[in-house]
Amino acid sequence: MKKTLDIASQSLRQAKAIARADGISMRALVERGLQLAIAERRSGRTFKLRDMSFKGKGLHPDAPASWDAMRSLI
Repeated sequence: MKKTLDIASQSLRQAKAIARADGISMRALVERGLQLAIAERRSGRTFKLRDMSFKGKGLHPDAPASWDAMRSLI
């Protein structure tokens, strides 16, 4: 079935570059994207970031008090 899609210019340029690099057609790339979007929705899985916080007592006493000061140290 043929359909017409309006795609933002930058997205289209990136998609064409990916398709060219992978040696596939734009049709194949769009179909693959749709398949992934459908599969993601069906799975019902959502991304959950694991809690990787350290079990300490906060910042070191010598740590800067502001983010700007911390960034300047980096």
